[in-house]
Amino acid sequence: MSTDSTGPTGNLVDAFATLGPTTNPIDLPQITVVGSQSSGKSSVLENIVGRDFLPRGTGIVTRRPLVLQLINRAKGTPNGTSSESSEGDEWGEFLHLPGQKIYDFGKIREEIVRETETKTGKNAGISANPINLRIFSPNVLTLTLVDLPGLTKVPVGDQPKDIERQIKEMVLKYITKPNAIILAVTAANTDLANSDGLKLAREVDPEGTRTIGVLTKVDLMDQGTDVVDILAGRVIPLRLGYVPVINRGQRDIEQGKAITSALEHEREYFENHPSYRAKAQYCGTPFLARKLNMILMHHIKATLPDIKQRIQSTLSKYQAELAQLGDNTLGTPSNIVLNVITEFCNEYRTILDGNSQELSSLELSGGARISFVFHELYSNGIKSVDPFDQVKDVDIRTILYNSSGSSPALFVGTTAFEVIVKQQIKRFEDPGLKCVTLVYDELVRILSQVLQKPIFKRYPVLKERLLSVVIQFFKQSLVPTNKLVQDLVAMEAAYINTGHPDFLTGHRAMAIVNERMQASKPVQVDPKTGKPLPVAQKDPMSPVTIGGVGPSDENGGFFNSFFATKNKKKMAMMEAPPAVLKASGVLSERETAETEVIKLLISSYFNIVKRTMIDMVPKAIMLNLVIFSKDEMQRELLEKLYKSDVLEDLLKESDFTVSRRKEVQKMVDSLQTASEIVTGVN
Repeated sequence: MSTDSTGPTGNLVDAFATLGPTTNPIDLPQITVVGSQSSGKSSVLENIVGRDFLPRGTGIVTRRPLVLQLINRAKGTPNGTSSESSEGDEWGEFLHLPGQKIYDFGKIREEIVRETETKTGKNAGISANPINLRIFSPNVLTLTLVDLPGLTKVPVGDQPKDIERQIKEMVLKYITKPNAIILAVTAANTDLANSDGLKLAREVDPEGTRTIGVLTKVDLMDQGTDVVDILAGRVIPLRLGYVPVINRGQRDIEQGKAITSALEHEREYFENHPSYRAKAQYCGTPFLARKLNMILMHHIKATLPDIKQRIQSTLSKYQAELAQLGDNTLGTPSNIVLNVITEFCNEYRTILDGNSQELSSLELSGGARISFVFHELYSNGIKSVDPFDQVKDVDIRTILYNSSGSSPALFVGTTAFEVIVKQQIKRFEDPGLKCVTLVYDELVRILSQVLQKPIFKRYPVLKERLLSVVIQFFKQSLVPTNKLVQDLVAMEAAYINTGHPDFLTGHRAMAIVNERMQASKPVQVDPKTGKPLPVAQKDPMSPVTIGGVGPSDENGGFFNSFFATKNKKKMAMMEAPPAVLKASGVLSERETAETEVIKLLISSYFNIVKRTMIDMVPKAIMLNLVIFSKDEMQRELLEKLYKSDVLEDLLKESDFTVSRRKEVQKMVDSLQTASEIVTGVN
């Protein structure tokens, strides 16, 4: 890499400089200067440049990062015309003042102060927003350096109480990057073990592979002391070593001592000092500049392949985002709205059918959630309905007597069975309507998922209108869907099909009850033989006892309970029945048998209706809500949205989209420029 050009790093810095301090996507090789407050960092930079251009003073002077690009320009080059004085061969350019060349380095200092105060105020505040300065000169080597605020511990002026933490975080943000070369500046007349710059460098570079130490104020050390042991790596070793330098003192600066005189004094000091004269060529600012230039060149060559790869991958990412944001010339408003509606409907159908390219392996989505509602929530809800949690045995007995009218029934009446079954079938209406609501909620969930697509962020008005129209469309579809579910329940209650092939017949129910009752009776044993005595076979459903008072009914039954506590005189008086007659007493054997038969028949038919509802309600919802929405949504959207008088309003872009497109476009342009730069580097 020649020293007569900006080099790839300088050009890359230029390419990304307009992006701001937090948005640069590529970690570029650069030299980052760190050190304690008043350790001499600014003086080192001025000596490297050879000009006075940095603010001076006590306390914290550097209050914003300064990205300093030194660019070697031979005298008389197009950017430094030979017709001007020697002063015309050196100038500075600020990124925030594009096209302005500042030949007076005093004005460069004033501009740094002014620009710093615009962000931080005049009372020692700090800011992470950098100042970008390029200096063109035939007297510098091409370098990119970042001067950071000096590490401090005690807040002054407008500085917050946590100033130490803020500065440390700012410095770490720069030096943590693997491609950063750390220039740790330490005053030689202090204990190296207490160097804040070295301490911070060791946190991110524990092996010392990318840290170079600079020892300032060597001439201010106590008589008889030197930094030879440090230079030899016997104190705190660094792979890149240490360079001792001598800066101008505060008195020299106040008296206007030129940097050229200071550099000459530095050279003479090292050449004549007994501890350093043997290695004088490795001391001083000129050697430091050459070493930094060499380190930066090697570092760039080593990291260039990785930089190329990261530029390409980042460029692809931002180009994809720019494509999603879209450009300003997608077509006429009518075409855009038509395309958006078509894309929306296709995506809605895709998610419902489970054909999406973004299927999740972590959770159910789309149509799978609707299936869960049908086959888990609704099915289990219907199965949990128990007719006998509301209808007790005493209720069944009352209905049996009421259904037989004035004449006691000879057989178990179907009227009582139908009355109870119809009452219980109506209980299926609420779970069915709840299922409709749950499926509606899932469709709204799918709608929200589709509207997360980038195209709808771009057009918020169109997104809101789509949401409004589709929600209204869903609600309109709820009316016939709920009606159909209610009709299914009403159909089941309207006609009790006792001829259903799966229905338990009355004769079979009687037989089952008789078997259960006989099995529950105790077996009497002959005390002499020990054998079971023959049981008198008596059918509890026998006509002999039905409708009359048999031996088993003398102390029980529905009617006998009313006379159980009355004497014969009161019975003979034949008092009028009470206003309200309720069943009481213990069920007779006959009543127990009748009740059990009714319960068996109810359970059998109820299970048939359960299976029917579990099968038919999801079909009704699919027909009138889910499938209907898939087939008719596009027509509905076109009818409500595809109107010439609203198209322009629908396509108003959000402020976020407009600003984000500008940011991404700027990023893409910078990355494309950077790609061209690195492609041209061998």
